[in-house]
Amino acid sequence: MYTPAAFRQDDLATLHEQMRACRLPTLVSHGSQGLLASHLPLLLAPDEGEYGTLYGHFARANPQWCDLAEGSEVLVIFQGPEAYISPSWYAAKAEHGKVVPTWNYISVQAHGRAEVF
Repeated sequence: MYTPAAFRQDDLATLHEQMRACRLPTLVSHGSQGLLASHLPLLLAPDEGEYGTLYGHFARANPQWCDLAEGSEVLVIFQGPEAYISPSWYAAKAEHGKVVPTWNYISVQAHGRAEVF
């Protein structure tokens, strides 16, 4: 994920806090079935592993767990609050008009290999 240096967050406790606040992250994998994504409630065990460990449960009918059983790499996206920012809110708009709209958001991405048991 592209993250400008001014907005980058590296504090693990802060990242974990945001991960816990996201009630339904998206787990993305690419395996023999192609690119798959599932919205999946996950629990964070912050003290397990270097960065913490995520636990969740797939429905047996969801084919994505089969890719995970094959050792597929995964990406989990935790979306947080987001909002449109109008250029009219910037003081610079009145000064020179050289402003653009933006979208402020919080997102945490975690990646690794899943273990199926």
